[in-house]
Formats: sequence, C-alpha cells, structure tokens
Amino acid sequence: MTDPILVGVVGSRLHSILAEQQNALVNTAFSSVVRESLDLACAVFDSRGEMIGQSIGGTPGHINAMATGMHHFTAAYPPEELAPGDVLLTNDPWQTAGQINDITVATPVFARGRLVAWFASCCHAPDIGGRLVSAEAGEVFEEGLRLPIMKFLRAGEVNADLERLIRANVRTPEETIGDLLAQVTGNEVGAASLVRLLDEFGLGSLDEVAAEIMNRSERALRDALARIPDGTYTNEMRTDGFDDEEVVLKVAVTVDGEDVHVDFAGSSPQSRHGINVVLNYTRAYASFAVKAAISPQVPHNAGSFRPVHVTAPEGSILNCAEPAPVASRHLIGHFLPSLLIGALRHAVPEITMAASADALWMLIWRGTGPGGDFMLNVFQTGGMGARATKDGLTTTGFPSGLRSTPAEVIETMAPLIQRERVLRTDSGGAGRRRGGLGQSTRMTARAGVSWSVNGNVDRTRYPASGVDGGGDGAPGRFGLTGGEDLPPKRRVPLGEGVEVDVVLPGGGGLGDPMRRDPAEVLADVVDGYVSVEAAREQYGVEVRYTGAPEALVRLPGDYEIVRTSGREED
Repeated sequence: MTDPILVGVVGSRLHSILAEQQNALVNTAFSSVVRESLDLACAVFDSRGEMIGQSIGGTPGHINAMATGMHHFTAAYPPEELAPGDVLLTNDPWQTAGQINDITVATPVFARGRLVAWFASCCHAPDIGGRLVSAEAGEVFEEGLRLPIMKFLRAGEVNADLERLIRANVRTPEETIGDLLAQVTGNEVGAASLVRLLDEFGLGSLDEVAAEIMNRSERALRDALARIPDGTYTNEMRTDGFDDEEVVLKVAVTVDGEDVHVDFAGSSPQSRHGINVVLNYTRAYASFAVKAAISPQVPHNAGSFRPVHVTAPEGSILNCAEPAPVASRHLIGHFLPSLLIGALRHAVPEITMAASADALWMLIWRGTGPGGDFMLNVFQTGGMGARATKDGLTTTGFPSGLRSTPAEVIETMAPLIQRERVLRTDSGGAGRRRGGLGQSTRMTARAGVSWSVNGNVDRTRYPASGVDGGGDGAPGRFGLTGGEDLPPKRRVPLGEGVEVDVVLPGGGGLGDPMRRDPAEVLADVVDGYVSVEAAREQYGVEVRYTGAPEALVRLPGDYEIVRTSGREED
C-alpha cells in the first residue's frame, strides 16, 4: 500500500511544480494571448498519459481536453520511440482542444533512462494561417495549418523543417514560434523539478503515487454524486448561432448512484459554419461543470473524470464530424456550464445560478499602418450570473477563466486607440441577487491605418436569463458608434476614422428584485452598477442624490434612500 503521507507530500509538491511550469511559460511567451489573457493550460501526467494534476490557471476547454487528448500522444509514440529531449505537438481539433489555433505541446520525462511522466501545455496560438478565427469557413481545411502529432524537438534539437513550415503559413511567425518555444520551456522546467522530486524520495516511478492521487479524487467525486437524488434533470437554451441559424442546446443529466450521465441529444445538428464543437471539447466543459457544481474542492485529475459520462449525437453541433469547421467552437462550448448548472439546480438547489454572458468575446483586429502590418487578438468578458447567496461577478471570464486584454497592451501592440472602457450600468439582471455587469469599450484606429475586425461575439440576441424571478442580463452589442450593427463571426473591413462599440452582455439575476435589501440597492447606485431609474422601476427603491450638482466626484454620503415601494417589507 502506498504511504498516505508520501501521497500527500508528493501531491502538494506537484502543485508547486505545476505553478513553476506555468510561470515559466507565461514569462517567456511572446503573445498577449498567453502573457496577458492566460489562454493556456498546464498539466502533469503519469507514464501512461493519465492526468495527475493541473496548474492553478488554465481554461477548462484546454486542460480537460488535453487530459483526454494525451492518450492520442501516448498511442502515437510508445516509450521505445521516444528519447530524452523529444517534444511532441499537435493542433488536431478532434484529438485535443477542438480548434486549429490551440496547440498542445507534450514532453516525455525520463529518469534513469526510463519514461516516468509527461508534462504538457495547450496554448492559443496568435495565428495558425487560413482564415482569421471566425465562423466563416465551410470546412476545417480553410481554417489554418493542421498539424498531426509529430516531433517538434528531436533529442533537444528543434525540427527545422517543421519550424519553417509553420513560419511560412502564419501571419505572426515570431509570436507563434516564440509561444511554442515558451511551451517547451515550461515543460522543461516542470520535468527538471519532477526528476529532482523523484530523486529526493528515492522513487523510481511516479505511477503508484499518481494512481492513489487520482483514486482519491474519483472517490471524493463519487461520494458527492451519491448525495444527489437519483433522477434525470433537463435544461435547454438558445444561442445566437450564425446569422439566422439559431442554435438550440439541450441536456439531460442523469444521476445514477455514484455516476452521472450527461446526454446532449436534441441539440441542433452541426452547422455549415465554424461554430461546431468536437466531442472532446464538449466533454471538457461538461465534466468541468459537473465537478464545479457539486464538488469544486476535489483536486482535478483523471480520477475526477471517471464518474462523468458524456454523450452527444454524432453529427450534432456538440459532436461534429470531420471536416466540419470549428474555429469559433467556444461560442457554443462556453454555454455548456450554464446549461448543466441550470439542469442540476433542480437536484441541488444550493448551486442555483443564473445564466452568465458565457461565451468569451474574442475580437481580432488586423490592418496596415505606418509601422507595417499588424494583427491583435483582444479578449473581453461579460458578467456572470447571480448565485444563490451572492451577486454575479462583473466582467469575469466564466467559464473560460481568461482575462480581458489590458488597454495598455492593446495600444502598445497595435495602432489602435481605446476611447472608452467602462462598466455597463444596468447590464446585470435585476434580482434579490444581481447579475454581474458587462463592460463597454469603444475602439478606433490611428490616422492612416487601413483596418478590419473579426467579432467573435454572442448573446447579442439571446441575453443571459434570470432564474427564480430574476431579470435577464442586458444583451451585448457589436457595431459602429452611433451607427449600424456589424455582422458578427466574420471579417468586416472598417473605414478610416470610424469607431466600434464592443458592448459586453451582463449576467442574469436571481430571485425577486423587490426582495433585495434596499441598502444593497443604494450601494449599487453609488457604485454606478444600477441607475437611479432602474433602482426605482426594478427594485422599488427611490434614491436621491443630495450632493453638489457640479461635483466631479460623487461620494457615497451624497446619496440617500427617499422611500421604498411595492416591496414585501412595506
């Protein structure tokens, strides 16, 4: 039997090593996608490719897809075909993270001449050729360079032919190759620390300790599932889709003892456009949602996947068949946690949560200016849905975990100007618990710049819904300032001097707004989250500003509640 103290110590040390891996990756990365928005995942695996643990950061679509995708690496390259210094990569959507831009880099770890583990990371490349990330493509072949599982390094030497191939096919060769080398560096840092750990404890292999770590997670998640009443719980929602092609997502979550079966039958068929989701990505966000909802404290590894069984009809929007286009698959996949939590709340009321903005907004600004060509990926986040005991978080990347691109980075890396970046007052759905706010930005380009934008956005037609009497969040808007809306999910040329509004949606509210504490409503008004008009009309709270009209800064003491009306306590 494995020493339980050793298991605990090694598990803790692995968490520290994974933090070292991610820090090395982020600190050596070239693109703002990785350095600023953390569109990445880092993990360690046993010799068979079973995930032992992940770094604290990382988006579920990468980490969970990589956890299942590593089995493709170990099948393609058994130990006898690997040597110290070898590094593998792939961006095959059906084997890893579901999108051509997401490249997984995997490094086998050797100790005393024996393969003992793997370190791997998955990052969103700033460019991979083909069309810019959008939903315009009609098949995956149009979306960029597809790399099968192959060696990027052989015995420590970069595969020069592969590097030349990648450089010749991408618009940002220095950033793309620089990020790949940063992934290699992160893996090397993790591998070196792991070998020192094995030497310190006199371990010839990590597999036995790893198995116990994974078994503990499996047992903990099964125990949590066993406390949920058996039954089938359903939910459905709609998303903007592409143009007039509405997408319907349906789920049936069946709790059966210590197992849970998640079935997406009834969801829309796969699309002709690049919003399709591969099953690996569907499993990634479904398994994340189950664990986050019922047992978030359980360490995340292969063991916590075992009780969760995910199915979707082949040829559906959530299990697309090759060669379906998939570049903007996150605009569907990011809705799955809200969909599943909406179903499970009928079994576990304490996890009730209103729908969130869900899909990360990703805008790709491209053009030519006095300094030459530029291309910049900009990420922005909307509001989270209200929770059973708390308001929704504002401008938070749920479920992606990504960070919005800072204004300073945008204006440094491209000839763009961000005229405004503010929270959207009243964008969070009204409720006893208020939805989180979206943000509003206004973008333009410097003089003499020819530019365009790809707006990978959603919830411009279908806002985040409230629950238990809560109001919907505000829908988003993507369009010209003072002008027409721009078509989303495709490349749009922009004229010189125009400004673009990027207005993120808010999260839904939870519970009757008339039951919200008037003091909390007053605080929302003071903070600018809720307008005086919305306080009166939606919450029944009359708020008056008593300070100087000409004041540049309005202080909390300059507001007061005049009266409340239409409320239970009246």
